[in-house]
Amino acid sequence: MSEIPCEKNAELRQKILEFAEVLKTEAHKLGDHGLDEQDFYQSGLFRGTIERIRGQFSASMKEKRSFVALVLTHMQARGFVRAWGSAGEANRHDYFVTLNNGRTAIIELKGCLDGNNTNIFERPPHADEFIIWSVCSNPGADPRHNVWSGIHTRLSAEMIDRDQRIDGLIVWDWICGTTARPCPKLALAPDRVTDIGPYRLPPPCIYLFPGTVPSPRNNPKPRVNTLADVGILEAMHLCFGGHDSELNTVSFEVAHRDADTVRSTSICRDGVLQKTTEPTPIRRK
Repeated sequence: MSEIPCEKNAELRQKILEFAEVLKTEAHKLGDHGLDEQDFYQSGLFRGTIERIRGQFSASMKEKRSFVALVLTHMQARGFVRAWGSAGEANRHDYFVTLNNGRTAIIELKGCLDGNNTNIFERPPHADEFIIWSVCSNPGADPRHNVWSGIHTRLSAEMIDRDQRIDGLIVWDWICGTTARPCPKLALAPDRVTDIGPYRLPPPCIYLFPGTVPSPRNNPKPRVNTLADVGILEAMHLCFGGHDSELNTVSFEVAHRDADTVRSTSICRDGVLQKTTEPTPIRRK
């Protein structure tokens, strides 16, 4: 049982650790910097270079946006959604999608979910539906850690504390189904891939959230959305060949305990509890 069916590739992770050690001890032999070994490591050149590369990977949204554009265009071309577009730099959210029934779905694009950036979102007033889409472009990241950190530690606390409703979450990117992140959905059925541009994608991992914001006094354990309640997730599920048994439902239960507001988070898949917590306090300030 797990938060998400896939897991990090332990062999790749070990290779990353080993190569990092090689890089730390042998980097002074690379390039034309003209420094000896001691001066190289004391100069800050190595640390500065690593930080620059790290920042470039973190800040670049070009590949993520290209990926999302390919997916949404594919869905529109096959009639699963009516239209879509970028929300532009002036808005907090990233994309709007007009569903075939005329409803508006809003998409907020996030990275691996385990960082503070996950806490930053704002459901716009015109959203009929609002979902988070996690695109984690780090092949060495741990998807189970990231999903749980994002759902329980960050999103649930923000939803309850700021009265912000999120209808669902999709965890899906171009690393899914590759050697870096093998997808169990393809283990018995490798043909369950969809070719889009340079990508061969397995069905997405979809998480359905409560239909209303939990509240200790009036709404301690709200009903979880069904797939039919969240049209953009239903469209993705159908377009990319998801099985109903692969859908995840996320429930939150909130209460007052002394001076604290506490919440429990549970994830179920195919009717089986995958992970749950004891009540834990929300500490946002």
